[in-house]
Amino acid sequence: MDIYERLREILDSHPSTAPKTKSIDEILRILFTPEEAALAVNMSYKTKSVSSIAKAAGLSDSKATQNLESMANKGIIHSRKKEGEKFYGLLPLIPGVFEFPFMKGGGTPMHQRLGQLWEEYHHEALGASFAGQPTPLMRVVAVEKSITTQDRVHPYEEVKNFINDANYIALAKCACRVSVAKCDKPKEVCLIFGETGEFLVERGFARQISKEEGMKVLDLAEEAGLVHTSNNSADRAGLICNCCPCCCTVLRGRTQLKHPHAFETSRFEAHVTSDECTGCAICIDECCPMKAIEIKDDVAVVNVEGCIGCGLCVTGCPTGAIELTERKQISSIPATIKEMGAKVLQEKGRLDAFLKIMQS
Repeated sequence: MDIYERLREILDSHPSTAPKTKSIDEILRILFTPEEAALAVNMSYKTKSVSSIAKAAGLSDSKATQNLESMANKGIIHSRKKEGEKFYGLLPLIPGVFEFPFMKGGGTPMHQRLGQLWEEYHHEALGASFAGQPTPLMRVVAVEKSITTQDRVHPYEEVKNFINDANYIALAKCACRVSVAKCDKPKEVCLIFGETGEFLVERGFARQISKEEGMKVLDLAEEAGLVHTSNNSADRAGLICNCCPCCCTVLRGRTQLKHPHAFETSRFEAHVTSDECTGCAICIDECCPMKAIEIKDDVAVVNVEGCIGCGLCVTGCPTGAIELTERKQISSIPATIKEMGAKVLQEKGRLDAFLKIMQS
């Protein structure tokens, strides 16, 4: 089997998936040299020592280290330090192999070609494959200011808690807006927490910021009309993506591909108080990323089936005529990232393949 096809199959075992197309084959050939691909197929999503990876690949430690460092510096594998020793592991396509190489800003012919290929791949296969079947990997988190005091019942639904609970915060450029470049929304608004954030800072893909700076990023994103999204689990946030509907992979699963399980909505939906609505259409023209609001009889009306509960219309309404209310039917959110991953793998028929990679 071709080494790049073997690598793709391993990446396809992850909940994020990597379906087979000509575009992903070219992407992998751009990002991984043949030597790197041959080494990567001996790795796991669980980080391992250099000596363990080198032994599996039949290489010397020095040669393995050379290739592992090259891949880590390109942002196509993960590395971490433990008690002074470096460990390396595979990254999924999302978030990882797609995003990280663009976080330094792109702009080279290589990045331009990668952007074209990823766009083709999104429409051909990845967008639908990444989406939930039915459990999504990502979910919308409502804008903090749009949630009333009485509705603040779940810490994992308050985006400020993601910042306050983080022990390490990294700030990077949004890979989607760098690669797709269809809008002028702020780019440096991607927040990554914990060990992955440390890796990105160490390798120059991101910069470490304080919690106060993290709060300012949230404000900037909200003012720019970006939608907060995070991993679809209740235990901890691994990241906060601040998404636009024209560039970002998560939202475009609905806005372009019309996939019903592209992401999980928040547990809220927007409603308009007709007595207070002036029909100004600001919510339509400037706020709603899903085009789920229209004017009827000079009053804004929300299509609740299209509403994702982001809250941007609430904070953008000049008369305070829109509010978020709890949905009548709320999907249960997986308790932990591990539980979410297992559920998604079972639904996509990839659990056995993933476990095989993790046990290798």
